[in-house]
Amino acid sequence: MNIAALSEQHSVQDVGYFDVLIVGAGISGVDAAYHLQQNFPERTFTLLDTLESFGGTWLTHKYPGIRSDSDLFTFGYKWKPWMGAPIATAEEILKYMNEAIEENQIDEHIRYRHKVLNAEWSSEEKQWTVVAENLESGEFLKFTCNFLWMCQGYYHHAEGYTPEWEGMADFRGPIVHPQTWPEDLDYKGKKVLVIGSGATAATLVPAMAADCEHITMIQRSPTYFAPGLNRNELADTLRELDVPDEWTHEIVRRKILHDQEEITRRSFEEPEGLKAELIAGAREYLPEDFDIETHFTPKYRPWQQRLAFIPDGDLFQGIAAGKASVVTDQIDRFTEKGILLKSGTELDADIIVTATGFNLCVLGDVDFAVDGAPVNFADSVGYRGFMFSGVPNMAWVFGYFRASWTLRADLISDYVCRIFQHMQDLGATVVTPELRPEDSNMQIRDWVDPDNFNPGYLTRSMHLMPKQGDHEPWVFTQDYWREKDEFPAASLEDGALKYT
Repeated sequence: MNIAALSEQHSVQDVGYFDVLIVGAGISGVDAAYHLQQNFPERTFTLLDTLESFGGTWLTHKYPGIRSDSDLFTFGYKWKPWMGAPIATAEEILKYMNEAIEENQIDEHIRYRHKVLNAEWSSEEKQWTVVAENLESGEFLKFTCNFLWMCQGYYHHAEGYTPEWEGMADFRGPIVHPQTWPEDLDYKGKKVLVIGSGATAATLVPAMAADCEHITMIQRSPTYFAPGLNRNELADTLRELDVPDEWTHEIVRRKILHDQEEITRRSFEEPEGLKAELIAGAREYLPEDFDIETHFTPKYRPWQQRLAFIPDGDLFQGIAAGKASVVTDQIDRFTEKGILLKSGTELDADIIVTATGFNLCVLGDVDFAVDGAPVNFADSVGYRGFMFSGVPNMAWVFGYFRASWTLRADLISDYVCRIFQHMQDLGATVVTPELRPEDSNMQIRDWVDPDNFNPGYLTRSMHLMPKQGDHEPWVFTQDYWREKDEFPAASLEDGALKYT
């Protein structure tokens, strides 16, 4: 429904104009607000978020043991030192974000429980009109802005992805998705089945194991995990030497990124050697007679799907202690008592958890239009993976899979602020990515190359995503170590950005 039709059905209150409107008060939105304030303190802005508070992912998910699956030295902001252990709980991350928001007075700019419904660009007025619903009052509010910064993430927060299996209605216990975890779920002394083997399952299983009668992780195929101590020796040493927190944060951050770059390189150039090391890491924690070939030896090369860090090897420790187990098989159907596998084995359960992933969300599922024409982002081509052909004055933060999301949020924030400064120098108020004549024969590709990275939530919805090209500035490399050098040096007069 466009804004005109919505206005016919509802009374829409005009809130007023802001130079920049940021959608989302999670990791990316707070980062965008910080950069905007630092570089353009005179510009007005507001943040709109559907949830009741800041944090995004870390507020939505409330399942047992929820934690980061990447280190906080790189997942944390480059502008705020991280003081804790590398892997952090949701509670610790929210505390860190709260400090970042309060220290920079960002809180006064955030409007919670505001769901963005429509965004329409007018070339005549050179501004966006955005309609949001105040979920508390039920009012519909109209905001206008010159630039729209989409920081709402990449998946639906309201519900996760659960496949439909035969017999699900027959199961007599609760079926729970981690994204909508019931606060009153009692699993003490219960038999629990967890479907999935990604980072969520690997977090849930050890967190619940001590209280369950038994917990079993069911996977169709094995996943790579990287076990290790939840501490950083370099950070510990620098802190013992009273090195300033900002220096420690930056030094450790650079060392981690250096090591991650090497792992990424090896995943392409030495996949078998890296695979052997990862499997050996699991073997250190598991009993000698454990069938690692079946349960922890994936068929794909490392990093073709996300590689989750397992702090202190807790998943493997739970299995070794006999409190948890892993079954590698396919599900035939649900039964009254649990799950029947294709092999004919039936697993009994009191509770079944479907840790089966996300539902992808393309730019917040907002109805976009440019000069009255609806925007289908699947028909657009991404400019360096954060702006889109034919869409003026808008950026979307989409982070990395192999490195921390925040790293790309930072790079995009710096890039957007460079564009703002360039526009100010030119006296321009509008910037629009447009394909150039030399791009006319460019090969159009999927948003992410499936040979590069292919998690289920992405492949299921790739047809909804924007496209990329085969040459700069229309490629989306998903490569931090390339973009960290290319983004700051990229020309703002490449012919693909049109200023008016």
